[in-house]
This record gives sequence, C-alpha cells and structure tokens, in this order.
Amino acid sequence: MKKAIAPAHMKFVLTALLLSFTIVSLAKDKILVFSKTAGYHHKSIDAGIKALQEMGLKYHFDVDVTTDSTKFVASNLKQYKAVVFLNTTGDVLNEEQQVTFQQYIQSGGGFLGVHAATDTEYGWPWYGKLVGAYFVKHPQIQQATLIINDSINIATKHLPRPWKRTDEWYNFKDIATDLHVLVSIDETSYSGGTNGPNHPMAWYHNFEGGRAFYTELGHTDESYSDPLYLQHLWGGLQYAMGKVKMK
Repeated sequence: MKKAIAPAHMKFVLTALLLSFTIVSLAKDKILVFSKTAGYHHKSIDAGIKALQEMGLKYHFDVDVTTDSTKFVASNLKQYKAVVFLNTTGDVLNEEQQVTFQQYIQSGGGFLGVHAATDTEYGWPWYGKLVGAYFVKHPQIQQATLIINDSINIATKHLPRPWKRTDEWYNFKDIATDLHVLVSIDETSYSGGTNGPNHPMAWYHNFEGGRAFYTELGHTDESYSDPLYLQHLWGGLQYAMGKVKMK
C-alpha cells in the first residue's frame, strides 16, 4: 500500500510546482541582432540597435546584440525566436556557420533582414533565396513614393497610401518568385530606379520551415526615430518571431 503524502510534503510540492510555472511564465522571448559588416558600414546601425532595444523594452522581449559570427552555433541560436540581420554587408559567416544558420531556419527559426541584409553573402545562394533578393546599386538618397501592396498586413496597415519618404532606394537582382510583396516603389517618383513597374521594397515568405521578412527601408538614422517605420519594423519582427501568422 502506498503511503499518503503528508500535508507538509504536499505543500512543498505545490509550492515548487507553482514556482516552476511562474518562472516559465516570466521567461521572455529573445532575438539576436547581428550587424557584422565585411563591406560598407552603415552609421545608422547604432540607431537601429537602440531602436530594437527600446522595442524590446516596450513589448517585453530580450535583445542580444553581436557582430561576432562565432555566435552562430546551434547551442546558441536555439534560444532565439528570430535573428535580425541589421545592415550586414559582405561575407559575414563561414561555411560551418552558414550550415548552422540554415538548420536554424529549417527547424522553424525566424529571420528579419533590414536594408543592407540584401548586400550580404552573395556567394551563398541559399541565403539569397532566404532574404529574397540581392542588392545591385542605388541612386543618391532622395524622396520617393512607396506603394502599399497589402493594406491589411500587420506591418503595413498603419501606413499612409501612398507613403512618401526619404531613404536610400536599392535596385535588386535575383528577386525570388515566392515573395509576398507588402511595399513597392513608384520609379516615376524618383531618379535611378531600374527594376521597372514591379519594384519591391518590403516582403515576406515562409521559407523551408522558417519565416523570413525583409524591408529595404532603414539606411538613414532618421528611420529609427520615425514612428511609421518603427511600427513597420515591429510588424515584420512579430512575424519573424512567430507571434503572428501571415499567409
């Protein structure tokens, strides 16, 4: 016959269970902001990091920041809901780190690429498909008109239609065919566009088991104090983190 649990022992067990549930409930989601550059270094990276850290405080998630590619090991990446490539440029991961990041995405991880994330890893075709396109060139910084292609998406529903803003506007090559384009640019509204009438600026896609969101916006320091842009960025990050679903 099993012995009955003494009241004091039962109280201890219940307290331990309650404590464990409390710890779990208080655990925050985490993202990794990666801003290594092996080419042009955007001075707005610091402003972008600060904005993402403030976003974390506002929406209750933790933000780790690094330029150290050795952090791309499975034991480290598994703790993050999403990895943000914030104005990365050039060849930033070695072959082993590339494999690890690919496995992270394929196991359900999230990716948010900001601006120069498309000016990254030209020799790694898988990454090009993940981010959705590669940067070719850009004209001088100027005002242009952005077209909101999806007015109900969490990353765009707050935006004016059309949206006039000043930034550095990329032209792209190798644009993926499975992208859900959220924002495009009207090439008749500025000088130097070369992608034609279908020139995407922000998009997302479900990719090999994970989630990838990219916004071309974010070259200027001013972007990271612009409430419209920050809400756009937060919408993309929510998708990358798996907080909201997009078809």
